[in-house]
Amino acid sequence: MESLLVYLMICPLVFAAGVVDAIAGGGGLISLPAYMIAGVPVHTAIATNKMSAVMGTTIATYRFAKNGYINWKQALPCVAFALVGSYLGAKMTLLLSADVFRVVMVIILPLTAFYVMGKKSLTADKAPFAYGKTLFLCAIISFCIGVYDGFYGPGTGTFLILLFTALAHIALTEAAGTTKVINLSTNISALMVFLANGVVDLQLGIVAGCFSIMGNYIGVKLFAKKGVKFVKPFMMGVLVIFLAKTIWEMIA
Repeated sequence: MESLLVYLMICPLVFAAGVVDAIAGGGGLISLPAYMIAGVPVHTAIATNKMSAVMGTTIATYRFAKNGYINWKQALPCVAFALVGSYLGAKMTLLLSADVFRVVMVIILPLTAFYVMGKKSLTADKAPFAYGKTLFLCAIISFCIGVYDGFYGPGTGTFLILLFTALAHIALTEAAGTTKVINLSTNISALMVFLANGVVDLQLGIVAGCFSIMGNYIGVKLFAKKGVKFVKPFMMGVLVIFLAKTIWEMIA
């Protein structure tokens, strides 16, 4: 059973992650480092983070659907491809050691920071593709990011929104809605694998999940008003801190 300090370190950041994730994706860039900085072992941190993410994303998905942001005809095929990718990625996760994760993180985090800082406006209008081409591109994107989500996870929502808008020419609101359905589905798929292998801290996950629910609820309300630009400095700060911590652990 974790100490009170562990909960005090994790829960506020999981709440903040829920807000960010509902608006722009990438909440895992905040929540996963929170678990690890608090001293939760790597595999347990990733698995428990999935549990709290599932709870929060369920609320966000419901709110996005209620607001009419989800194109179900497009989202459901994407879910099928993402689920296959997430399952494969989660299986890969269980085979890797903490040292391998640290090396992967040192590579992924700077690339993620560069991507976040260098991306063009998500609101730029692009000519839509034919339905068949759009669905094909979305399916490929969903599978690839599904593998990443099951394997590691942080930034999944951000990557999906960026790729859907940039490559598949989907409007921001529709991309965000589809992303929420995929996120929820892949998180559930990966969580089932982790639960079956006994690596989830259930008590910590449930408590943190309640904070994730509150954060996601507020984030959806802010989505239409604030957009995504204001979360970039917060994301960058977390990326820098997490990268520094990971490098220190490798050389210490």
